[in-house]
Amino acid sequence: MRLLHTMLRVANLDKSIAFYTEVLGMKELRRADNDEYRYTLAFIGYGNEKDTTVLELTYNWDEDSYDLGNAYGHIAIEFEDIYKACADIKAAGGNVSREPGPVKGGTTEIAFVKDPDGYSIELIQKKEDMSNF
Repeated sequence: MRLLHTMLRVANLDKSIAFYTEVLGMKELRRADNDEYRYTLAFIGYGNEKDTTVLELTYNWDEDSYDLGNAYGHIAIEFEDIYKACADIKAAGGNVSREPGPVKGGTTEIAFVKDPDGYSIELIQKKEDMSNF
C-alpha cells in the first residue's frame, strides 16, 4: 500500500497550477474535465504518479471560493535549501507566511508559504538523518 494523493479544492485552476508548477517546481501530470458534473481534476507533483504521492487540484466550475476550516493542517515538502526556496518564492510573488528557521522546541528548519487559495505549505530543510524528525 501507499499514499496516492491529497485533494485540494481550488477557486482558480490556472492560478493554482501556475503556483505549484512555476513557484514550487511541480509538473502538471494529467487533467480531466467532467462536463456533466462541471468540474476539472488536475494532478500535479514532483514525479510520476506510479512512484510518488501527488496533489489532486479539484476545480468545481461553479465555485469561486471555499472555507478552509480549522481542521486541515498543511502539505509538507522537503527542500535542499529552504532559505533559497523562500527567496525564490518571494521573487516569484509568492507569500512566505513564516520565514525559515528552527521549529519551536526543536532543530528541524522549516518555513511556511501560502498557495493562492490560502492553503499552508510547510517547507522542510532536508536532513541526512530523518530519525530525529
